[in-house]
Amino acid sequence: MTERTDVLVVGAGVIGLTTAVHLAEQGLAVRLRGDQPPRETTSAAAMAVLSGPLLSDPADTASWEPYETVAAWHRLGLDTFAELAGLPGTGVRVTPGRWASRTEIADASWIHRLPGYEPCAPEEHPGFALAFRMTVPIVDMPVYFEHLTERLVAAGGALEIGSVASLDEAAAEAPVVVNCTGAYAQRLAGDPEVRPMRGQHVIVENPGVTDYFYEFSKGPKLTAFMPHGDRLVCGGTATRDDWSREPDPVQTEEIIARCAAVDPRIAGARVLGVETGLRAGRPRVRLEEETAGGARVIHNYGHAGAGVGLSWGCAHEVGRLVQRTGRVA
Repeated sequence: MTERTDVLVVGAGVIGLTTAVHLAEQGLAVRLRGDQPPRETTSAAAMAVLSGPLLSDPADTASWEPYETVAAWHRLGLDTFAELAGLPGTGVRVTPGRWASRTEIADASWIHRLPGYEPCAPEEHPGFALAFRMTVPIVDMPVYFEHLTERLVAAGGALEIGSVASLDEAAAEAPVVVNCTGAYAQRLAGDPEVRPMRGQHVIVENPGVTDYFYEFSKGPKLTAFMPHGDRLVCGGTATRDDWSREPDPVQTEEIIARCAAVDPRIAGARVLGVETGLRAGRPRVRLEEETAGGARVIHNYGHAGAGVGLSWGCAHEVGRLVQRTGRVA
């Protein structure tokens, strides 16, 4: 651990780890603390396909932030992950796949402007009203977390496993605290707007799937699968106000059935594991500063299902806030 601490980042999911890496690589003395290691956080179970606001009707996302702010964060993420895809050992690759919706979209003109957009023939999406192909980065989260952790250590940062009872307690340890606690910010920051969105994914032995599939319909049950070598991550669910991290066997069967309806090879695939996590649902991302216990506290949470895609853009925004009044002592 470094003798001085410029910034204490709380929460070791993809938002906290990315923020800590960015600040440490800017020359700040950073400590990252999470009550779980990155590989055991909600982010480790993420589908991690770079969609985010770019796959949302601007009319639906205008209330998050100014839409262009969120879109700019995501564009920076797309550029960063595209660069990472060219490096070995990052777990990131750019690959084609299908996006589908079970409902028609009244004005789909914005979809045609998505990167690499190509419409699918009707026989390619039975049961879905709309489908198209798009080539974007996808991320193998366990491998990616190893990459980020190595970068944090190489930049002089420290990773600690432990809890923080309050923001005042964290403020006693560093002049700047960055709150990246996701759904748990409801308790730590006393934010009633944060609601847990429980997700469950099933990991199966890959039966030969090479392209991803992702349903972007609205609702608690979605169909998606992401190939990562000999593993296939199948999903998923989005259940509001459910804090349970216990796998649900019924949901496991439903997820496999939905995915097998798209690609029948999945029906007989051997199940390797079931992962659950709690996304931080919120009407808009909270990225702002306040004072607590004499320290500057920067909140960076509420990314819902877009945390991976927004992680680098929000990390850069935190970096600007940290350095706004000059180098921290």
